[in-house]
Amino acid sequence: MYGLCDCNNFFVSCERVFRPDLAERPVVVLSNNDGCVISRSNEAKALGIGMGQPLYQVQPLIARHKVAIFSANFALYGDMSRRVMATLRDSVPCIEVYSIDEAFFDLQGIEEPLDVFGRTVGRAIRRNTGIPVSIGIAPTKTLAKIASKLAKRYPKLDGCCYMYRPQDIEKVLSTFPLRDVWGIGRRYGKMFDVMRIDTALQFTQLPQEWVHRHMGVTGLRTWNELQGIECISFEQMPAKKQQITVSRSFPKEIYESDELDRIVSEFASMCAEKLRRQHSICGEVQTYIYTNRHREDQPQRYETGLMTIAEPTNSTLEIVRYARAAFRQIYRTGYGYKKAGVILSDIRPMTGTQGSLFSSVDHAKQNRLMEVFDQVNQAHGKGKVIIAAQGTQPFKMNREHLSPRYTTDWKELLVVKCK
Repeated sequence: MYGLCDCNNFFVSCERVFRPDLAERPVVVLSNNDGCVISRSNEAKALGIGMGQPLYQVQPLIARHKVAIFSANFALYGDMSRRVMATLRDSVPCIEVYSIDEAFFDLQGIEEPLDVFGRTVGRAIRRNTGIPVSIGIAPTKTLAKIASKLAKRYPKLDGCCYMYRPQDIEKVLSTFPLRDVWGIGRRYGKMFDVMRIDTALQFTQLPQEWVHRHMGVTGLRTWNELQGIECISFEQMPAKKQQITVSRSFPKEIYESDELDRIVSEFASMCAEKLRRQHSICGEVQTYIYTNRHREDQPQRYETGLMTIAEPTNSTLEIVRYARAAFRQIYRTGYGYKKAGVILSDIRPMTGTQGSLFSSVDHAKQNRLMEVFDQVNQAHGKGKVIIAAQGTQPFKMNREHLSPRYTTDWKELLVVKCK
């Protein structure tokens, strides 16, 4: 049996932990630069505020219903996620962290009734962190995902849905939307819409050969999982990323090459740090810059530049150099750019990579430099040591509604006032 622990409206829940006055009030959390809604309380959902909806479109609703607004506080959310996972890890044999607000867990060796156990775990997480969770338990990961959605949807389940009997699973699948099944996705969803296949049960009734022919091994895996046949294995160690991206939209259009070059350098440096954190190197660096597609009165440009690295590396110096070279290839004057990003690909392990006898780079020296680079930034704070190309002013997003970093900054600890 597999379990899935899913935090309810996670970003909103993190804000509410430190603001109990928002318990029954509509709350939304915004994306970078306060652009779109990325998390909503149930009260906000009931008002018709959509996921991913631009802020300007819902401003009348927000003003009319006094919706609380927060800018994304990823330092707080990341630390709260760590606390949730720590409690879960102490409660079950082993876990597989799937995302910032979700984790699968193994139930081997648990002797008490699993529905009772699931509710006990959920209460422990709520008690230790203040974050409400929904727990789904089922024979496969895909079914556990569905069960967690049901636990979130139906309060009578008391936070845990346990599906194990074939007749119960079939009953759930007969009404569960196929588009909401883990692994189906938007592309396959459109295909099944044309075929008028709407539920997960209808999908399982398709011939196995048809599924394999039209959806490949991945689709067949989902097909089997929905029928209780385990096909997605449990992994305690998270897989290393095969692509690393840092991108941001800007509060306003940027026209100057020097300013964009500095921002691209900062993004490339952040990518390099992430690459070293998973002990990998990369062979390709991609830089892109976009204009504002919503400004139809301005000229539009969407450009991407790709640089191949002869000797794969994770050095900030090298990666920034290639990212800037790609930027210089694609930048054109006269355009107001609204977004930029850097993507690292062709990622491979640090060990076992063939070097070059004729390399002009002292890799051993750069490795030692990057090690010190990371140690200083970890000990004294992010961005304490940077390269000159990043400039002295770090890129700042528009975050007008940012809450304090209650759990990670001594200067922003929660203050309790007694009357």
